[in-house]
Amino acid sequence: MGFYFAQFLTGLASAASLFLVASGLSIIFGVTRIVNFAHGSFYMLGAYLAYTLVDAWQAGPFGFWGAVIIAAVAVGFIGAAIEFLLLRRIYHAPEMFQLVATFGVVLVIQDLTLMIWGAEDLVGPRAPGLDGAVEIFGELVPEYDLALIVLGPAVLGGLWLLFNRTRWGTLVRAATQDREMVGALGVNQSWLFTGVFFLGSLLAGLGGALQVPREAVSLLMDLNIIAEAFVVVVIGGMGSIPGAFLAAVLLGEMNAFGILIFPQITLVMMFLVMAVVLVVRPWGLLGKAEAAARPPSGAAEPPLRVAGGMMRWLAMGGLAVLLLLPFLTDEFTLVLLIDIMVFALFAASLHFIMGAGGMVSFGHAAYFGLGAYGAALLIKFLSMPMELTLILAPVIAGIGALAFGWFCVRLSGVYLAMLSMAFAQIAWSVVFQWYEVTGGDDGLLGIWPSEWASDKTVFYYLTIAVCGGGIWALRRILFAPFGYTLRAGRDSALRVDAIGIDLRRHQWFSFALAGMFAGIAGTIYVFSKGSVFPDEMSIPRSVDGLIMVLLGGVQTVAGPVVGAASLTLLEDFISRLDYWRMMLGAVVIAIVVAAPQGIAGAFLQLIPARWTGREETA
Repeated sequence: MGFYFAQFLTGLASAASLFLVASGLSIIFGVTRIVNFAHGSFYMLGAYLAYTLVDAWQAGPFGFWGAVIIAAVAVGFIGAAIEFLLLRRIYHAPEMFQLVATFGVVLVIQDLTLMIWGAEDLVGPRAPGLDGAVEIFGELVPEYDLALIVLGPAVLGGLWLLFNRTRWGTLVRAATQDREMVGALGVNQSWLFTGVFFLGSLLAGLGGALQVPREAVSLLMDLNIIAEAFVVVVIGGMGSIPGAFLAAVLLGEMNAFGILIFPQITLVMMFLVMAVVLVVRPWGLLGKAEAAARPPSGAAEPPLRVAGGMMRWLAMGGLAVLLLLPFLTDEFTLVLLIDIMVFALFAASLHFIMGAGGMVSFGHAAYFGLGAYGAALLIKFLSMPMELTLILAPVIAGIGALAFGWFCVRLSGVYLAMLSMAFAQIAWSVVFQWYEVTGGDDGLLGIWPSEWASDKTVFYYLTIAVCGGGIWALRRILFAPFGYTLRAGRDSALRVDAIGIDLRRHQWFSFALAGMFAGIAGTIYVFSKGSVFPDEMSIPRSVDGLIMVLLGGVQTVAGPVVGAASLTLLEDFISRLDYWRMMLGAVVIAIVVAAPQGIAGAFLQLIPARWTGREETA
């Protein structure tokens, strides 16, 4: 009995820490509608700043708690500065561009932290006055955990008073419901958003600062916490502070007891819960149904254009250059070009459901990985030739997308994106833990192409045929009746339903098609590398796909190809340098601010309209 009660208290302590971070994320999203990937970075900064201040002030209760408070406030000002200098400039851009901008902030902060504090983990001191343990039912429970258990509800109560008993809190709640109406009433939305970012960042910094006595401060803290925080916010309900508290307690206790009962699924348990909640109650436990259907902000997307005139000649010239390059360059360049073509098809498959269907996926890497693992497993266990796996592996990815998409297309906006991420994490956990079949984190090795394609030049031409053919096929579908139907549903689902079209079925099939083409890219990728690892199905790979699409231009057909080439070449060039993440993040932020329509979109605006061909209307 004592052991289980102590475990229950441990779960509550973890829930309190998680709630601090998730509540800040929920507040920011509820008002600004920004999916803030940098929120985990604020958590990490809070921990590093608190460690530095505690170490400088050398013990004493005032020194420790003063350091925690000052670190949290400092992080709040950092978050407000990022909102003022960066995000305020792109509030009218599509919401996903804002996500990419915050991901650029993550890269910059990560390398700045590395530059200042170094790569080694830092072990902080215990909290003065709370460095002992209390015996409860025969089990020792740390005093610091008990303090966190008290702090969590105290913060919840303070936030309730702030949002329900102050004018500023009333405005924030009003902006959560209808920020356009708040602006129409004369409220200065810019400063309201800055204040919200300050409060949300402060809570994240406070959560990180309070972790110093509990765990080592490291550069991995940002990515380790952000997924859990998003899960808490989604389960509790976007913008609901009580929902975030309830979800944090639920996940904290599940993690505390799940490791005892179901140790094999601890990595994915929270994503299983999130998937179930989103399927049964898409707006979260304490969220409001109307929030799930809120239309995205920003201008409506213009129709896609069919390339004509000079653009077609440019495309043909580019293809001719690709065909001639093996005679003009070395093998390393061919390997890089193969990667570009693989990721161009991967990005094009994501663009197919984003650009035409308006469905954003945070888990598209699942289908890339299913294609790669499908090919590797078919060769390892069934000794199939490469030629047959090129057909069957994408089918496996398509079946996976068909299964996941049946649930995903019933949602919209960020809820669809989060459900897709949940399914992707479930798939990732399977390949990560199923050592007997997938090799776990050791991956599968020795997956090479057939003898006739083993020469790098021959494989290069095979990649052009398969990936180029896949991109061409996706483009043809975009301008076929099926693609027009998707675009019509993206712009006005009610009108599509009113004329008798089953939009959900079209979206479901488009999800499966996108998954199959992503699987084709994954299949080529595994043969080009000779191996596959779980990282190919992880969240960072999905984020790479999003960045490629958005950097290239989600409103252009050529966008994913341009974005994939740009990001791959940029990473290859700067990854040899010190602090390359900071450079990459700065470039990503600069492109988002200077060209929110993407690189290809900005290019199309600079050339004469007659070069782009006629405009197609959906």
